[in-house]
Amino acid sequence: MRGVVFDGKHVQVVDDLVVRDPGPGEVLVGVRAAGLCHSDLSVVDGTIPFPAPVVLGHEGAGVVEAVGPGVTHVAEGDHVALSTLANCGACADCDRGRPTMCRKAIGMPKQPFSRAGTPLFQFASNSSFAERTVVKAVQAVKIPEDIPLTSAALMGCGVLTGVGAVLNRAKVDRGETVVVIGTGGIGLNVLQGARIAGATTIVAVDTNPAKEQTALLFGATHFLTSTDGVRDILPTGADHVFECVGHTGLVRTAIDLLDRHGQAILLGMTAPTAEASFLPAAMFLDKSILGCRYGSSRPQKDIALYAELYRQGRLLLDELVTETYPVEDFTKAAEDAEHGRVARGVLTF
Repeated sequence: MRGVVFDGKHVQVVDDLVVRDPGPGEVLVGVRAAGLCHSDLSVVDGTIPFPAPVVLGHEGAGVVEAVGPGVTHVAEGDHVALSTLANCGACADCDRGRPTMCRKAIGMPKQPFSRAGTPLFQFASNSSFAERTVVKAVQAVKIPEDIPLTSAALMGCGVLTGVGAVLNRAKVDRGETVVVIGTGGIGLNVLQGARIAGATTIVAVDTNPAKEQTALLFGATHFLTSTDGVRDILPTGADHVFECVGHTGLVRTAIDLLDRHGQAILLGMTAPTAEASFLPAAMFLDKSILGCRYGSSRPQKDIALYAELYRQGRLLLDELVTETYPVEDFTKAAEDAEHGRVARGVLTF
């Protein structure tokens, strides 16, 4: 079968991948669509350290082809969106409704794939850049069949992370003010999360002026190409500032733009050893810096919610898909993503 493989130096689309059958508590999914996220590219450029060889992809949707023993919530033929959270469901964090903190779901890559007898790692417990993948049952979330799979694929990462950061982590309330730095796939979902939450002033900041109309479509009330103008709109600062780029200097900027009792939420992925600086004295007015893993999401609950919001016309999914590519065109899809030509490119099988 076809898939996108990174061998530690190069990326190639191969046609000789093999995936094992699902075991107890697992699901075999025929992937139909997979969003190309910057996290996949960050594995290739080394920003995210990951063992190789690895099958890339972590944002996908498809159709269940088989289930292992003990799986009852999905069946063959069901449409599913895939999450990256292979959480155990039994530890103290899972029991508290915090699956993103499950220690058994982090840092333990498996090898369900092989090529010519050589095992390959699975990226983010998912590897959606393959025609078929095996995931834990908890990662397969049943969705209505009337949601296009090219759109549903984006719920598994970009939507869960961006919208979830607003609703679950920052808990933006009605009438509050929001600044979003960076309007890529994550930033756009932060914008629409803020709109859904009822924020009244939502300032999008991106150095690319071509992104203005898309930002306004997703919920921004203002668009700037520099953070320099934020104080003209919000003289006392913002209640919430989301850093969606992963630039250490912008972490400082996010903190500096906060009003009293404001929160800076860090979503952009920096290099593991990168350090950011800020003035601690600025924090004594009850300001906070919040990390956020995967939108503090509970995928089985949140994806179902986002699917319903999509059907009501309140959550935009189709508009996120700028371009679709057959998996063989991965190189072009990656180039378009790196140059900011797409909100989200989607690979199809």
